[in-house]
Amino acid sequence: MNLSIYATRQQCGAAAAAFGASRIRQAIAERGECRIILATGASQFEMLAALLGEPGIDWRVVTFFHLDEYVGIADSHPASFRKYLRERFIDRLPVAPKAFHPVEGDAADLRGFCDRLGDKLCEKPIDVAFIGIGENGHIAFNDPPADFDTEVPYLVVDLDEKCRRQQLGEGWFPTFDDVPKQAVSMSVRQIMKSRCIVNTVPDSRKAHAVKITFEEELSPMHPASVIRLHGDCRSFCDEPAAAELSAFTRELCRVK
Repeated sequence: MNLSIYATRQQCGAAAAAFGASRIRQAIAERGECRIILATGASQFEMLAALLGEPGIDWRVVTFFHLDEYVGIADSHPASFRKYLRERFIDRLPVAPKAFHPVEGDAADLRGFCDRLGDKLCEKPIDVAFIGIGENGHIAFNDPPADFDTEVPYLVVDLDEKCRRQQLGEGWFPTFDDVPKQAVSMSVRQIMKSRCIVNTVPDSRKAHAVKITFEEELSPMHPASVIRLHGDCRSFCDEPAAAELSAFTRELCRVK
């Protein structure tokens, strides 16, 4: 099981960033560039901060995509994921990256935009996908039951109540009614096409999601469980996120 459990969320984020950075350097050394997917949300704060501090990465040859965005949200909205990534990562890089391709959830022709963005995404393989797991077990905004079969790179999806309540609970919106009911999401199969997946999941709020991902049925009802089929996926969580795992799994995966 490619899962490592750390004592604190800071250690978890730093370890995930260090592993992901090693894969970024490898891609640049082998292919002269690197193509990355970045996740957002409160669970990624420590990982992204640590990744910014990783040495020896030529960000000028790195192209960035991201996983999802709310439908109808402008990039000036406090909850916008493209705003989040610019402020927390892209604008803090020491040099400008090769490219950043944000998901524009407020595009006038949303389906057309998704198709064009999907074409850019599929021009070459993604080298490293940094992801997380939602409280309902989703990856990106693929809520249960997730579509494991579609080849469409970006989908317009409906958000379930648990997902929307997570966004409210993390403080991104003032009321539940303000949380959008739809989002643009990278599809499960598209995420799984990445050469390497780095999954960062801290916090006790994610404990049940971690359990169903690693110890329960591999099923569209447990969307993140699909990562167990990936040949190079490493997962990083802290002790609170691992609380519902069996004692055997916790002992096996705990970093001493």
